[in-house]
Amino acid sequence: MSEKSQSRAMLLGLSAVLLWSTVATAFKLSLQVMTPLQLLAWSGLFSTLVLAACVSWQGRWRELLQHGRKRPGLYLLLGALNPALYYLVLFRAYDLLPAQQAQALNYTWALTLSLLAVPLLKQRLQRVDLLAMALGYFGALVIATRGQLLSLQFDSTLGVALALGSTLIWALYWILNTRAEGSPAVSLLLCFLCGTPLIWALMLWQSGVHWPGPQGLLGALWVGVFEMGLTFMLWLGAMRAATHVSRVSNLIFLSPFLSLVFIYLFLNEAIAPATFVGLALIVAAVLLQQRARRLEPAPTPEQN
Repeated sequence: MSEKSQSRAMLLGLSAVLLWSTVATAFKLSLQVMTPLQLLAWSGLFSTLVLAACVSWQGRWRELLQHGRKRPGLYLLLGALNPALYYLVLFRAYDLLPAQQAQALNYTWALTLSLLAVPLLKQRLQRVDLLAMALGYFGALVIATRGQLLSLQFDSTLGVALALGSTLIWALYWILNTRAEGSPAVSLLLCFLCGTPLIWALMLWQSGVHWPGPQGLLGALWVGVFEMGLTFMLWLGAMRAATHVSRVSNLIFLSPFLSLVFIYLFLNEAIAPATFVGLALIVAAVLLQQRARRLEPAPTPEQN
C-alpha cells in the first residue's frame, strides 16, 4: 500500500484538476478540424493505449482477463456507454454550443446521478436533494439562456439537450459501474477495449478512416491522455495518498472555473456574466448535496 501523504495527495489532485480544466478548450480546438466521431475515435484509441500501459505497469493483465471472461456482457454495455455514447453525445454538444456553456451544463451530472439513484439504486430523495436539484438546474437554465430567463432562447436547443443528456449517460455509466469487480484501471480499460472498436466501426461505416492533421492529432492525443486516461490515474493516486480525502475531493470544484480561464485565453470566448452566476449555483448545489450526505447518521443494522 502506498504511503499516506497529504501534501503529495494535494499535489496529485491539483495536477489532475489543472489537466481536466484544459479539456473543454481541447475539445473545441479539435472540433474545428474534426467531426465529433473522428475526435472520439482517435482520442479513444490514444486513451486505450495509455490505460493499457497503466495496467501493464501495475501488473494487472491476469486480473483483466479474469474479469473480462467472467462478465463480458457487463463490460460491453459499459463500453457502449463510456467511451462510445457518452463522448459522442458530449462532443456533439461542444460542436453546437460555446465551450463555456457545454462544460458548465455537463457539470450537473452529479445532480443527475442522484435522480437516477432513485429508480436504479432504490435510494430516497431527501429535501436537501430536491433543494440542490432546484438550485443546480436553475443555474443550468441561467447559463443556457445567457441570463435571459423569460425569453427561453438558447444558442442551440439541441446542444443544450445533448449537454444535459450526456449527464444522464455519465450517471448511468457510474451506477452500472458499481457492479464491476475489477480495480479502477482494469475496469476502465475493459470499457475502452469494448467501446473503442465500436467507435471505429461506426466511423469506418460512415466515412472511412480520417487521418487528422497536426491540430487534430494533437487535440485527440491531449483529450485521450488527459481527459480519458492519465488524469484519472493521477486523481486515483491522490485519493489513495490522502489523509483527509475531503480536502482533496473539494479541489474538483476549482475545475469548471479554471476551465473558463482557458476558454477565455485560448478560444477568445467572452465569458458571459450569466455563466459565472449559473456555474456558481451549480457548484453550490453539488456542495450542498455533498455536505448533507456527510452529515447523515450512519445506517443502523436494521437499515442495511
